[in-house]
Amino acid sequence: MVTATFGPIFGPVALSTAFAASTSDRSRERNRERRSRIRTVPGSSLIALHRRNLWVLNETGVTYRPVTVPTLKCECRLTEGTIVKFNSLEIADDLHTFVETELLPDSGVTSDQFWRGLEKITAEFTSRNTRLLERRDELQQQIDDWHIAHRDQPHDADVYADFLREIGYLDYVSDDVEISTTNVDTEISSVAAPQLVVPLDNARYALNAANARWGSLYDAIYSTDVIDEGGGCAQGRRYNPIRGRKVVEFGRTFLDQHFALDTASHHWATKYFVSDGDLAVQSGDGTVSHLIRPDRFRGYTGDPSAPTTILLEKNGLGCEIRIDGDHVIGRVDAAGVSDIHIESAVTSIMDCEDSVSAVDTEDKIRVYRNWLGLMKGTLTETFVKGGEEMTRELEPDRQYIDSQGEDIAVPGRALMLVRNVGHHLTTDSVTVDGDPIYETTLDAMVTALAAKHDLLGNGVYRNSRAGSVNIVKPKMHGPDEVALACDLFTMVEEALGLDHATLKMGIMDEERRTSLGLKAAIAVARERLVFINTGFLDRTGDEIHTSMEAGPMVPKSEMKSQAWLPSYEDSNVDTGLACGLAHRAQIGKGMWAMPSEMADMIKTKIAHPLSGATTAWVPSPTAATLHALHYFTVDVSERQRDLSDRTPGRVADMITIPVLAADRTLTDDEIQRDVENNLQGILGYVVRWVGAGVGCSTVSNIDDVGLMEDLATLRISSQHVANWLHHGIVNEADVHASLVRMAAVVDQQNSSDPTYEPMATNLEHSVPFQAALDLVLKGREQKNGYTEAILRSRRRQMKESTCA
Repeated sequence: MVTATFGPIFGPVALSTAFAASTSDRSRERNRERRSRIRTVPGSSLIALHRRNLWVLNETGVTYRPVTVPTLKCECRLTEGTIVKFNSLEIADDLHTFVETELLPDSGVTSDQFWRGLEKITAEFTSRNTRLLERRDELQQQIDDWHIAHRDQPHDADVYADFLREIGYLDYVSDDVEISTTNVDTEISSVAAPQLVVPLDNARYALNAANARWGSLYDAIYSTDVIDEGGGCAQGRRYNPIRGRKVVEFGRTFLDQHFALDTASHHWATKYFVSDGDLAVQSGDGTVSHLIRPDRFRGYTGDPSAPTTILLEKNGLGCEIRIDGDHVIGRVDAAGVSDIHIESAVTSIMDCEDSVSAVDTEDKIRVYRNWLGLMKGTLTETFVKGGEEMTRELEPDRQYIDSQGEDIAVPGRALMLVRNVGHHLTTDSVTVDGDPIYETTLDAMVTALAAKHDLLGNGVYRNSRAGSVNIVKPKMHGPDEVALACDLFTMVEEALGLDHATLKMGIMDEERRTSLGLKAAIAVARERLVFINTGFLDRTGDEIHTSMEAGPMVPKSEMKSQAWLPSYEDSNVDTGLACGLAHRAQIGKGMWAMPSEMADMIKTKIAHPLSGATTAWVPSPTAATLHALHYFTVDVSERQRDLSDRTPGRVADMITIPVLAADRTLTDDEIQRDVENNLQGILGYVVRWVGAGVGCSTVSNIDDVGLMEDLATLRISSQHVANWLHHGIVNEADVHASLVRMAAVVDQQNSSDPTYEPMATNLEHSVPFQAALDLVLKGREQKNGYTEAILRSRRRQMKESTCA
């Protein structure tokens, strides 16, 4: 390790090129290699090669030839090839450059403050986090041992619950808990609406999600299966006026349902105008109607006698009637209505985690740079669509005139939250003595500092109008890990000069121990909490892994009908309401995973607002617009009041293990169908994650139905196969043979992609195929059933082979 100690303003230099003793041969070899790059020259104490330029350290400071570098005000920062040293930190050069040249300027945080803060956080966080991860393993071993010891006995839920309490797996809080979060954005506290989750490494997707605050109802209906294609209503390549009329009818019915007129129907409208501060609607017979609820009229644009837009609102959601007689739709509409826009994804989660494939510094910088661009309002993406080059950027706010004649502005973009990675992951973008640091510490520092630009008003637009940074924390097991996350946020705030509790926390209720101790988890995060959200897939993956030794699980297709699931979903809402989340924080539900099945979504996903949840995940902006219809229909605040007296679900139901009944024997067809469904899904996802670095995409299932997949789906599928392998429902030979068959299926499904590399013709050397094999054959060994260790290793292997 190269060390140098400077005085406060570069006084006398004490320089040593001695390298610290390493704890491993690998570290010693790395140090020898680094030392070989250091040279001393006359008149200088040390030089180092950096990006083909020369850094020279002497008694007067550090110079950069041919460019002079400002005096450094830190103890040590010397560059060694692709590594930059700051005291104990070893920082990847590209990351260091990004932080210094893009992230820090205008943030009010100096280089020294940032790196010293990260160093301090790493030192304080690492040992505590390591101990908590060890605690996970200890509990898992105790649960495994208990199931093995009781395998031949009838399952006794009460005895099992007592055992979980005895080992500290169940965290019980008897006192009332009420969150005290302040400065919460209204999009979180007051508006029930859909939520998008998008990979932050994809700038186009991120911009689409940010701009999905508003969506065209006409486009959403026309372009999906909500309207049947029979009766001459086929979509086709060109505009179909018959289908178009069905869309307009749908829109008018929507207006009648939510913005009813006192003496007429919107279907009869021939003119919309504003009179005496109220919306007036003229019908074909010349009569004029008004809204039954005049308070639902918010404003307009243009001349009041012939407005170009009308802004309405119900349940906190906006609805914009667009009027343009020259538009292809408006020309044939009696009232000149060309479209109806509705407020859709009011919030969006920009994801650094499950939907992202980020395995090295290059990948992480892309994630961080996109988040910084969103916070500054400068992110753009240029692409070709339909042979035409297009540039996407953030939408501006929408301007209107209200009923009193005053100018008003309505947000044009979703409130953006950011999801950091879980506590179990590490990154070698920054190391200490050669050991990777926990990635969540780097995520917290970088994403918070990027968001500080928004708080300072450095951006083109404002994201958080309440002055908060909303960070979603996944994969936390129990309240002790939530407490550590709160302490991490406090340390980040101190390092970056942010007020206490500026960093708000969203808790993903997706791990079994957190579900069972949700009230305790909320208690420790009470001054930061803005969000709790269930996640069926991850939660099921943890259910399988935790109870791996309990016996073979029911087929994956039957998991949603198991006793633990409705109890888990209801308990999340009940606990949230009991802890005061109503009108203060979001209570969320999981993803609709079939982006092409919008008719089914409209029929069924209304269950989420009816459950008392204020938000639920959707796979696309179009899905957000269609799911928003449910929030116009359901007053979630009223629904929460109805549910507040419901008897909370029993813990006994939540710990009911979804194993096969002792008297049930699966048929060969049942086994083959479930295994092949799992394996095809694993291969279909892994071939993109490992092969192309795509962490979230629509993957065709075994029935060729497109499903939005991320790491959560991979976790449940790999753990399910691993469970059946462990209990002899299938054997390795069966699994391998099925994988080979499914590789051919996945190859065929991707045959239209010219960049796709088939697996079936080169199984032994196909890195994605070998990754899938690892995931199922080594699934039981993976900590908590997580998949990242295997995926990241194989993705790096793939990148190295591509570059070779």
